[in-house]
Amino acid sequence: MPSIHGRLTSGSSTPATAWRLGLAAGCAALLAGCAGQAIQQAEAPGCLDAVAVAALTSAYEARIPADNPPVNLSPAAAACSRAKFQAETARLTGPLVGYKAGLTNPAVQKRFHTDQPVWGSLGKAMLLTSPAQVPAQFGARPVFEADLLVRVKDARINQASTPEQVLASVDQIVPFIELPDLMVQKPTDLNGNALTAINVGARLGVTGAPLAVPAEPQAQATLVRQLADMRVHLRDQHGKSLAEGKGADVLGNPLQAVVWLAGALKAEGRSLQPGQYVSLGSFSPLLPPKAGLQVNVHYEGVPGLAAAQVSFR
Repeated sequence: MPSIHGRLTSGSSTPATAWRLGLAAGCAALLAGCAGQAIQQAEAPGCLDAVAVAALTSAYEARIPADNPPVNLSPAAAACSRAKFQAETARLTGPLVGYKAGLTNPAVQKRFHTDQPVWGSLGKAMLLTSPAQVPAQFGARPVFEADLLVRVKDARINQASTPEQVLASVDQIVPFIELPDLMVQKPTDLNGNALTAINVGARLGVTGAPLAVPAEPQAQATLVRQLADMRVHLRDQHGKSLAEGKGADVLGNPLQAVVWLAGALKAEGRSLQPGQYVSLGSFSPLLPPKAGLQVNVHYEGVPGLAAAQVSFR
């Protein structure tokens, strides 16, 4: 079956904007790092073997439900399995452009039987430009959620311990509707480690126009507060509310997700690099798409932060 990425369209026929194309530099080296990580972790007890990873990859490409990873995966086995899966799917997802922090919302953690965040990787082919159109069945178990991206400005972000320090090391806040794929036969049986093994369900996402982070410390402090206090709304094409949440639902402040992610990456010998994106997590429940539905995300309380839009066909 042809890859889904060859059939997706955005609402505009123009080429991708320069701010996204510029991320291609150095991606090959980053992917090589992913492959190296897989080799280093291959002996972790309980790690999915080559046959299981090949089956998982085949199901991902075909958009059909895969067998669930074992529910008793250890954190080490889950990380090892994730690295193998990332390496196998890189030809489909494109060069590494960043990471997603998942399960950063306590309500979503509860759904997946854990109290800890998890992380996955993002490939260039996953990121679409708003307004975008995708099939309602864009994955085996497709869902959508309100999210937000930040773009890394400098490597100091890896030492950040507060939202203020994070914001000082990013240059863009980017509207984002994530389109995850839970991809397994029984999504309700997924726990945090099993979700890690499938790269936290990363499949697609729709990006809106970025908001530049101000350089002035006082303006940055204001933006940090606004991100915690904002109301995030998902609405359909008629203005009907689909779901809503607030910035503080993500670890008290969505920028705190970057602090967690930097620490988690460091524990595995990785780090965030300038130009990479970080998906901060869900401000809404995971919702199922359906043909004919248009979804818009709005961020109330952050002046200048635009909306993003996706239509399901």
